[in-house]
Amino acid sequence: MPGEDYLENIAKAVEGRLEEGDIVTVSEKALCTAKGRIVDESRVRPGLLSKLMAGVWMRIVWGYFLGQVCQLKTENIHRLRNYPIKEGSAHKQVVLWHASLLQALLWGSEGGIDAGNLPYSYVSLSLKGPQNVAEEIRLYLGKRLGRKVTVIIVDTDRTYSYGGFHFTHRPDPLKGIHSLLGFVSYVAGRALGLQRRSTPLAVAGSSIGVDLALDIAEAAHRLRGSGAGLTVWDMAERFGVGVTNVTWSMLRSIRHKPIVIFKRRKGSIQHLRT
Repeated sequence: MPGEDYLENIAKAVEGRLEEGDIVTVSEKALCTAKGRIVDESRVRPGLLSKLMAGVWMRIVWGYFLGQVCQLKTENIHRLRNYPIKEGSAHKQVVLWHASLLQALLWGSEGGIDAGNLPYSYVSLSLKGPQNVAEEIRLYLGKRLGRKVTVIIVDTDRTYSYGGFHFTHRPDPLKGIHSLLGFVSYVAGRALGLQRRSTPLAVAGSSIGVDLALDIAEAAHRLRGSGAGLTVWDMAERFGVGVTNVTWSMLRSIRHKPIVIFKRRKGSIQHLRT
């Protein structure tokens, strides 16, 4: 929840489970929410460009062309064809303010801005200084629990891989992953059917290769699940309400799992879901 002590919450969640050398992965969304990096889009007055993006770019270009090029699920294509004009215009305006036009051209999670698992008209912004936050968590766990661990902050936005070259549409990924041209990266990666994995944003405590960090981020995503829903539409359907009518109490009724511990065993890495 906004304003909660995320350092102590993480320590309590992993207490009694950690060993020296473990890898602790933490969801960016949980950290952004606790740090208050959320925006109420119901208070946003959209401009002409954001209205055109919601009414034309999203409904027509994504709904009838790019959605199929990117091999989106049929249900998501139908949702895009009925993209909400009022709420969507406000959302695009927030993306234009906090990210860029190339990010706003995406159909979701633009610039790391995401409405999933948040109530009402709230969206979370991307995490500022993820490397500093990862170091902060690592140091706190070392002091509080007496364990030297590696901390990885992960996001569900996808990184695409072509051989040893890794790229993503979202800003501020882990060093070794290239952030390229916003929606162009997304369309290229999806259209070409490249390998895609969740994106690690920061690693603190040890040296981990980019490929291994990507594998860990993807495994953490699969183990955590999607909370109340993979998209804001899924979340609303789960509770049987409109996309801006999900409440904090509804979200609290779902068990969210933002932390996964990975344990090293004889050269391999195993996981323990928390």
